[in-house]
Amino acid sequence: MRLLLSLLFISATLSAQTETRWPTRDHVTVLPNFRFGTGQTLPDLRLHSLTLGSPHRNAQGHVDNAVLLLHGTGGDAHSLMNPVFSNVLFGPGAPLDITKYFLILPDDIGHGESSKPSDGLHAKFPAYDYDDMVRSQRLMLDDMRIDHLRLILGTSMGCMQSFVWGETYPSFADALAPFACLPVPIAGRNRMMRYMAINAIKRDPAWLEGEYNTEPMTGLRTATEILLIMGSSPLQMQKQAPTRAAAEKYVDQYLMRAASTDANNMIFYLDASRNYDPSSHLDRITAPLLWINSADDFVNPPELGIAEKMVKQIPNGKFILLPITDATRGHGTHTQAAIWKDYLIQLLLSSEPKK
Repeated sequence: MRLLLSLLFISATLSAQTETRWPTRDHVTVLPNFRFGTGQTLPDLRLHSLTLGSPHRNAQGHVDNAVLLLHGTGGDAHSLMNPVFSNVLFGPGAPLDITKYFLILPDDIGHGESSKPSDGLHAKFPAYDYDDMVRSQRLMLDDMRIDHLRLILGTSMGCMQSFVWGETYPSFADALAPFACLPVPIAGRNRMMRYMAINAIKRDPAWLEGEYNTEPMTGLRTATEILLIMGSSPLQMQKQAPTRAAAEKYVDQYLMRAASTDANNMIFYLDASRNYDPSSHLDRITAPLLWINSADDFVNPPELGIAEKMVKQIPNGKFILLPITDATRGHGTHTQAAIWKDYLIQLLLSSEPKK
């Protein structure tokens, strides 16, 4: 079973849509002697991605139709192939029609088929962060001969990476679409959650400082329970589990996911946000930016008032708070493209490069 734990990623409900078999292609980039922000290096950093469509070059020879789609914590390149996202956005005439755009969906460091602790280094794997992830994505694009992006759209962790992209490489993308995050340090309840989940694993005697032969299941189950609550949608959970028996069955089924997770991988990807803080340089983001959060997001609660304050520092930024409806899914609203696709269409139209 593929685990898409992303707190930060999982909707509390399953889609009723039928999955479309998209014609994806695999791409692998190997970055030699990649140096992390900690000073640690890997002789070969492997980055895997899926692509859809074909790159197009304008009269000046620059790629003008590439879109980078960034997944959430614990997800991978397949995360945004979810039908509630891909079926709405990728088809003929849709906002990210694959006959028009070249879509790139990477496995971030520590995720999917890219280099990660479970490959062999275990707890000795370099302590990567979001800056490392974004820099590696930029080098991956160089390897793919992509010298410009039409759009960067990121969900949850990918949302935070979108802010890092906008500050670090201001002219590389025509537009940015960060969904479900805040451009401030991970603190308060958000960091508490991550800290508790990480410590639940590390304090399990079976963890053995990361050199376990079998997964530390007690710690993993506790960490997974924390993530279940953080990614939850109260309205949807009440509808799905209106009785005690239904609620307990839901939890039991959800926790089966812990059996398919590597503990070290989880520790590293939960901690990757430890030094994230784009708040001081938001004015460097010059590309049009569409930032969407939802009012039922337990990870980024609207009562903090952070988004409304920070968006004023982004020259071409627009913030939208989606109200709670029967269509929202808590933090997982970022993947429910039908809710926000019209805003994305407007962003693409308004950021269309002048000929």
